[in-house]
Amino acid sequence: MGSDEDKALPPPPPALPPNLVPEVEPIKKNTLLPMARRGTGSKGQRIPLLTNHFKVNFNNASGQFFHYSVAITYEDGRPVEAKGIGRKILDKVQQTYKTDLGSKYFAYDGEKTLFTVGPLPSNKLDFSVVLEDAPSSRNNTGNGSPNESNDADRKRSKRPNQSKKFMVEISYAAKIPMHAIAAALQGKETDSLQDAIRVLDVILRQSAARQGCLLVRQSFFHNDAQNFVPIGAGVVGVRGFHSSFRTTQGGLSLNIDTSTTMVVQPGPVVDFLLANQNVKDPYSVDWNKARRVLKNLRVKVAPSNREYKISGLSESRCKEQMFSRNSKNDMGEVVEHQTTVFEYFTEFRNIQLQYSGDFPCINVGKPKRPTYIPIEHCELVSLQRYTKSLTNLQRASLVEKSRQKPLERMTSLTTGLKNSNYNADLVLQESGVSIGSSFTHVEGRILQAPKLRVGNGEDFQPRNGRWNFNNKKLVEPTTVTRWAVVNFSARCDTNRLIPDLIRCGNMKGINVEPPYEVVFQENAQFRSAPPHIRVEKMFEQIQSKLPGKPKFLLCILAERKNSNVYGPWKKKNLAELGIVTQCIAPTARINDQYLTNVLLKINAKLGGLNSLLTMERSQAMPSVTQVPTIIVGMDVSHGSPGQSDVPSVAAVVSSRQWPLISKYRACVRTQSRKVEMIDNLFKLVPGKEEKMVDEGIFRELLVDFYSSSQKRKPDHIIIFRDGVSESQFNQVLNIELDQMMQACKFLDEKWNPKFTVIIAQKNHHTKFFQDKGPDNVPPGTIIDSKICHPRNNDFYLCAHAGMIGTTRPTHYHVLYDEINFTTDDLQELVHSLSYVYQRSTTAISVVAPICYAHLAAAQMGTVMKFEDMSLSETSSSHGGITTPGAVPVPPMPKLNPEVASSMFFC
Repeated sequence: MGSDEDKALPPPPPALPPNLVPEVEPIKKNTLLPMARRGTGSKGQRIPLLTNHFKVNFNNASGQFFHYSVAITYEDGRPVEAKGIGRKILDKVQQTYKTDLGSKYFAYDGEKTLFTVGPLPSNKLDFSVVLEDAPSSRNNTGNGSPNESNDADRKRSKRPNQSKKFMVEISYAAKIPMHAIAAALQGKETDSLQDAIRVLDVILRQSAARQGCLLVRQSFFHNDAQNFVPIGAGVVGVRGFHSSFRTTQGGLSLNIDTSTTMVVQPGPVVDFLLANQNVKDPYSVDWNKARRVLKNLRVKVAPSNREYKISGLSESRCKEQMFSRNSKNDMGEVVEHQTTVFEYFTEFRNIQLQYSGDFPCINVGKPKRPTYIPIEHCELVSLQRYTKSLTNLQRASLVEKSRQKPLERMTSLTTGLKNSNYNADLVLQESGVSIGSSFTHVEGRILQAPKLRVGNGEDFQPRNGRWNFNNKKLVEPTTVTRWAVVNFSARCDTNRLIPDLIRCGNMKGINVEPPYEVVFQENAQFRSAPPHIRVEKMFEQIQSKLPGKPKFLLCILAERKNSNVYGPWKKKNLAELGIVTQCIAPTARINDQYLTNVLLKINAKLGGLNSLLTMERSQAMPSVTQVPTIIVGMDVSHGSPGQSDVPSVAAVVSSRQWPLISKYRACVRTQSRKVEMIDNLFKLVPGKEEKMVDEGIFRELLVDFYSSSQKRKPDHIIIFRDGVSESQFNQVLNIELDQMMQACKFLDEKWNPKFTVIIAQKNHHTKFFQDKGPDNVPPGTIIDSKICHPRNNDFYLCAHAGMIGTTRPTHYHVLYDEINFTTDDLQELVHSLSYVYQRSTTAISVVAPICYAHLAAAQMGTVMKFEDMSLSETSSSHGGITTPGAVPVPPMPKLNPEVASSMFFC
């Protein structure tokens, strides 16, 4: 070594004390970002299509949006918190102070932000405006009548809040250059683009708000009875429009789609209550239920048509409910005396009441300072959102009534765009933005369906995304042995069901042996017992009459969708006993088609295969069938709205028995509610002798792949992730993918598998229509040009045949690809994975591993609903998470090893 270099070295560090452990700095990793597109695909027959994206034109590249903060207070300095009043106040500012605003129009978001094109005359502006009849939280005279009165009464009551003064402060916050929009039109994304698009979105929302629409995120709903469809129990579906600006390879476009939200049935309060409780007259109404459902809804009160918020109901009925009011006696002195609400209205106000006397009054005051109004004078205001979760009946009704065929949807979108009249908006005009009126033309490609293999070595090509098993055998039929039938009080002719099931099974190659002779009927005395008791009693019967544990149970339920026995039944079989079970709830006559569908599920659950892709047994896709490859599907399901204590359920499924990509197993865990990222993929815990072990989800699946695939580790890992928005892509790459990589390294330091990560999104608003013809796009239609992301690697695929309504494509985003698939190969793999779903004989709309993860999460979610939520289980058992201060998450019951690797979710 050269002596010059030695001289340049710093002196050695001082010796460390022997007991000091040096801190090891964590290795800094590069943050992963979504990969760029590598090119477009070329396979498939080309097809001209239209899409619901409307071109945005722009002619003001040198302009700037100015962003201002808005603070609105009452005269005494208290901030105004009433929702919805901000727009009225700012509209008044715009009218009153036109000159002070430099004749500028602004786009206001209804809360604390407004935008203008170019600057206002000053960086800080203060205004005061008066609103007549402003709504207020203190708009009644206390413990008295509701002042729904004539002018003389109004003068007498000297209402303090007839008009209200508001102080408005507008102060400069930032500038947003408009050249970001110009760059987007050329397919380039700049840093300020999202801010500029936000301004455009605010302009459109303001335009809809001025037309009296209900705004829900990026959708708006007109108060038009033509758009209302009742879906039961006083809930109404309202059809409206979603609109959002999207950057695409073809520039900037406005994506408009039909959208539906739920509102409370407008009109007389009594009519709503009768519908909500499904009763015929007000005398049958449960008023305690009514009190809960009406709280916080807004009513319009006759005869003045003023609006109030309901705070509750009176304790007594209208004829008996007393309140104190002031009046003058003969000497002209003001005296207070008690009267009933009924007397006040009928005698003092001379307003006849038809039926309110026998029912509680609506309270629109404060609980301690009530203001009572007879129920027949109250009408629910239109467009009040209903945010509770829908029943299965309501959901089915909503789906049925809101679906539209492609041509019908195109017509309503064209009408919606015309009625919204965006190009007349003054702020949009100032910004130089205008919106085209015609659907965008795009080119799609129709991929050929993959060949499927069934029994007896027969290969065939599905047609129009469908096939059937008529005169065909299953590719790997199983034997159904040691099985029994269990009936939870359903009407079902089991004497006919059993031989029919055996006969249909034999036709498909499944050897269904005769079941145990006894059919276990539920004892009538337990029919109304708690669900878990009903299940326990059924198993007492089974255990007393069978020679040992059955391998399979066919369970007949009386309720189709929401049987409360289902959760405890699945828990008992899957977690405790390790028995494969299939539930059915036959409603009509059971035919061969129904039984074949049930047998497809039974065969898959018992380890058989119904059909597989011919390529799984060939060299067709070398990077999957020649190199050990595991395919993973991931999803998280959350409790419905209003279920604040239900944990979220994360499910990860993975393929097994490579080279198959048609067989899967699942691993399901609970996690903190409403958390979308899966937090248990890699989880180190102290094991024996304090050695750390990985108890995460991914290790469990990797070990299963190894043991089921001739002791081969996967060299390729393909991950499909559902349910995440674009804002979470980086977290999937830098949290979830990182955990999976760590799990691999922890298993074997020298092992370097290659990963590919693909997101599937169904929750978007892009639709495709045939350029000529009324039908949905054909199954296998793929679009990866013109309206896809300007940079990222994404494509739209309609793998399935849309039979009803308008096909919703799945939007796939390839975030990461170390395997280096060609564009065509990757698109073909995704398309093929829509054909391996063992439950059906059709191509499905999203890849099978994601559907399986969804099923597994949903099924184990029903198990969790019936779990004892006690804390004692939480801290010690498998999979429970407790963090300081957080609500403890009850653990998922661990599956019995005998069913853990089965397709129990199928």
